[in-house]
Amino acid sequence: MGRKLLTGWVGALLLAACGCMAGPLQDNPVFVRPNANVTIANPVWLPGAGQPAYYNEKVFESVLDIIGDYFEVRYANRYDGHIDTFPRISPGFEQPWKPGSLDAYQRLEATLQTIRHRGEVAIEPAQDGGYFVEIKIYKELEDLPRPVRATAGAASFRSDNTVDRTYEVVDPAYFESNWIPLGRDCELEQLILQRIKKCL
Repeated sequence: MGRKLLTGWVGALLLAACGCMAGPLQDNPVFVRPNANVTIANPVWLPGAGQPAYYNEKVFESVLDIIGDYFEVRYANRYDGHIDTFPRISPGFEQPWKPGSLDAYQRLEATLQTIRHRGEVAIEPAQDGGYFVEIKIYKELEDLPRPVRATAGAASFRSDNTVDRTYEVVDPAYFESNWIPLGRDCELEQLILQRIKKCL
């Protein structure tokens, strides 16, 4: 009798520990990252057939608004469909609130060295009444002859001038030789293209 009672208690404890072990329901909400592995064509095609005349302005303003979340706009012209941005330094781990570095590897890379992005957007009408939106995000690495705050040997023999004055205006579109191009940042392009596709 004691053995049956012990077996009953062990069985009851196992049932209580396991609970109802049924499979998940079909309507069970599960966190799934949308479009995690989906690649959107660049340029992306946006349908526009049968849209009113002001749809062109809506497309341009929406793209300009989304680009403005990542970059400061340098030049924007809705008539030729071109948007240019100023270069922006990529944020590292010390600036987690800033967008621009998508994953931990890019955050670490931007923390250890200076990397910047700049963007170009072209919006062209398609023959069927839609629009093609092409986004190019360029990634560049800063190349310095020596570290910015290097102090080794600076106290004894300093060969540069104490005050360095520049009297010329530097245009941001001017080619800067101390930035090494690293190619295009396709991941950031895909993120912006997915936002544009979802918005329009």
